[in-house]
Amino acid sequence: MAQTIMIFDFGTNEEAAQQARHKIEGWKQGFRLGDKMTVKFEREDAGGDGAEAKEAEAEEKKPAKGAKAKKTASKEAKGGQETGGRVKVLVRLGFSDHEKLSQQRWLDRIPAEEPFKSAKGETIRHNDPEFAKSVELFESLD
Repeated sequence: MAQTIMIFDFGTNEEAAQQARHKIEGWKQGFRLGDKMTVKFEREDAGGDGAEAKEAEAEEKKPAKGAKAKKTASKEAKGGQETGGRVKVLVRLGFSDHEKLSQQRWLDRIPAEEPFKSAKGETIRHNDPEFAKSVELFESLD
């Protein structure tokens, strides 16, 4: 199976990255793609180290008391993500060898759609030299 990884750099625009994720999830469901199209996020912190990010995540997981506290906590968390670091969306296409035409159509379609147009995109095919590094990065993300 020939895999292709597409990397889209959305900068600090978390909202556009989430729109892209939502669009891909819709395609997966609508076209019954299953695991043929997988999406993952890579978030880079703007100026903090990893310890500060882990503390922020731990605070987000703590249950807040009352609906008002939940709304405030979610607004603070959202605000932290918007002003945070860069967001990259990694899309892995894993079509089998007899689905080359479908894979090519998705390679053409994804960068032409709206949330992806604004992002800087890069396509890495299975025979490119940096493909192994990209697969390793993709597998390391949650």
